[in-house]
Amino acid sequence: MTASAPATNLLGATKQLGNSDLHLTSIGFGAWAIGGGDWQYAWGPQEDNASIEAIHRALDAGINWIDTAAVYGLGHSEEVVAKALKSTSSKPYIFTKSSMTWGSDRKIVQTMKKIREEVEASLRRLSVDTIDLYQIHWPVPDAELEEGWTTMAELQREGKVRFIGVSNFNVPQLERALKIAPITSLQPPYSMINRSNEAEILPFCQKHGIGVINYSPMQSGLLTGAMTKERIANMPADDFRRNTKQFQEPLISRNLDLVELLRSIGLRHNVEPGVVAIAWTLHNPAITAAIVGGRSAKQVEGVLPAGTFRLSEPEFNEIGTFLKERP
Repeated sequence: MTASAPATNLLGATKQLGNSDLHLTSIGFGAWAIGGGDWQYAWGPQEDNASIEAIHRALDAGINWIDTAAVYGLGHSEEVVAKALKSTSSKPYIFTKSSMTWGSDRKIVQTMKKIREEVEASLRRLSVDTIDLYQIHWPVPDAELEEGWTTMAELQREGKVRFIGVSNFNVPQLERALKIAPITSLQPPYSMINRSNEAEILPFCQKHGIGVINYSPMQSGLLTGAMTKERIANMPADDFRRNTKQFQEPLISRNLDLVELLRSIGLRHNVEPGVVAIAWTLHNPAITAAIVGGRSAKQVEGVLPAGTFRLSEPEFNEIGTFLKERP
């Protein structure tokens, strides 16, 4: 699918993704949360109409790519993306992922042996003839990596997908995949409170011309400025975030203090803390673009300035000082 120009582009220049001909806006729409509730990694209940409105707002503003996955909502996120695209003239790039399957019991199974079967299901749910970027979601089990990546390369040659990438791979796994076929992109988690990929993985990608689209730049909503201890305590039972360490003590108090620093920086430029958090990740030269989720048009509206807002070096260092003093 060829991305079309929006009526009004609020997001500035695009950047080429790795070895592809895809030129991405600096933020893309992440469709994890719009998968809805009642699955292992849900964000709680979600209304489809609100999701569609969020997607439309993102596209109207100029965002030219959507990242989803088969497993989000166990197929539902892809279906919602398709519904949203049927009611707009925009034609964004569509990215999705494989390697996490499920059965009638709704339990997730991680395997790279069903990728060929999975791509057909994703094409059907998305109502597209070709997927712009198809990614292995997780390299699990590790022993199936070569088989999985070989299948991905075959799908690219057959025209089922335009480009192929990976998600959550480490450097040795990237090296193994590169022996089989080029990697267009890596999708890792990366935020100012999750820097585990910063030392080795991001420099490796930069050295080898692998594009990087990072997910959770706002740490699953924690750095948006809207999160409080009370809100976390009242999260739905099926919201996976309430059980993660960053949303629990002792880290939550430190993280909310960090948000106040982001808020103070944002106030200087009339932007929200989440925009500052996204800009921090885009400051890294290895990052091509950041995935930004939105569950409503209002949420999308709040992060749109991240398309063009960038941190000054003194502001970046101000955040760095906090992170160093309160690791």
